[in-house]
Amino acid sequence: MKMKKNILLLCALCLFCGACRDDESYADQKKKERKAIAAFLARDPLVLLDPNGDTILNIPKINPISQQKFEAQDSMTDVSKNEFVLFGQTGIYMQIVRKGVGEKLKHGDAKRIICRYREYSILGDSLCTTDRTDYWATSPEILDVSNNWGTITASFYGGSNPGAMTVIYGSTTNSTAVPKGWIVPLSYVNIGRQNDEEGIALVRLIVPHSEGTAAATSNVAPFFYEISYQQMRD
Repeated sequence: MKMKKNILLLCALCLFCGACRDDESYADQKKKERKAIAAFLARDPLVLLDPNGDTILNIPKINPISQQKFEAQDSMTDVSKNEFVLFGQTGIYMQIVRKGVGEKLKHGDAKRIICRYREYSILGDSLCTTDRTDYWATSPEILDVSNNWGTITASFYGGSNPGAMTVIYGSTTNSTAVPKGWIVPLSYVNIGRQNDEEGIALVRLIVPHSEGTAAATSNVAPFFYEISYQQMRD
């Protein structure tokens, strides 16, 4: 219980870091968000270490590319150049680190997908939440996903052993809707089970407040995510 309270406190600190912005207009907050994302794109490499000194997140300087270039590259990003494609309509930046084993979701597909993630607060400049810990090892995020003629929808599967997103954000905002930014990669990556030859899909995202969690939306807060997608066993 103490561990869970500490996690919730960490989340609250990340979400509301730089709060007390009641005197700021929504336009001012969006302007601050745009500046924060621009600075994040241009910053020096970011390396986060765990208490043992092991690297848990390494983000080199980001190289944004257009959707046209992304499509010309067979909907892939060059990881050696740290490319992130910008989706202009939403402001989401995405890097496909691994396209993954299996195949893309087709019309009529309905799958249950396991996700593991790290969430970095761009405004708070710190790791915010993650389920890549021993504490959450048996409680990954589980998404119920379906594809209806190219429109992909997803919802968190609660069950009796909910994941970090459900526990943390359900406790702070009473909303466990899947962030729209998490759904975008599902149009481009493959969904399957890991094998000895290929790894599962892995992406990195910069998600503005309008495409993020309910807490991010209400606080006009952008986040960086690293997320893996793997089909759950039947």
